[in-house]
Amino acid sequence: MKIQTPTLAALVLTFVSLTGINQAQETKPVSETKSVKVTLETSKGSIELELDSEKAPKTVENFVGYVKKGFFDGLIFHRVIPNFMIQGGGFTADMQQKDPGAKIQNEAKNGLKNVKGSIAMARTSDPHSASSQFFLNLKDNTFLDYPGSDGWGYCVFGKVTKGQEVMDAIAAVSTSQKGPHGDVPLEPITIKSAKISE
Repeated sequence: MKIQTPTLAALVLTFVSLTGINQAQETKPVSETKSVKVTLETSKGSIELELDSEKAPKTVENFVGYVKKGFFDGLIFHRVIPNFMIQGGGFTADMQQKDPGAKIQNEAKNGLKNVKGSIAMARTSDPHSASSQFFLNLKDNTFLDYPGSDGWGYCVFGKVTKGQEVMDAIAAVSTSQKGPHGDVPLEPITIKSAKISE
């Protein structure tokens, strides 16, 4: 991937590829609602999300499937880069990668932007490699928007509606290298639970 800012390009290319699940809903299908609310209870506080199922139906369906399975519970924000993003949804506190399942199609061409406070899918240089890993933008990262430098960009599928101060607290933690992984918080930032908000 070629990006104007080399440092950020290198970071984007190191996003870990995980896979996703397309799970049938137990109640009303996500596709029939315009937005879905999810609360991430973290070791630093609560982050409330509003997911846009109208503009990113497959991606929201995928994310909600993980939430309903309890997949995110106990995982960490394993990559924290101040003034860029915080990433989670794939690793345990001891940096063991959790097996997520199948990959999903990239829905980045939906008009949503990687602005401060948005949530987007993490992926490798393969546009359709996203699954369970996601990131929260700490600032406007327009170079990640569709079409990006690879014709795809990174799919935004919602926004933070409450908990910006929690994001800032996570962004302020000290990080280090752990094995092959960089920017890992020294003290694990745990997603205690992820739940659909009624």
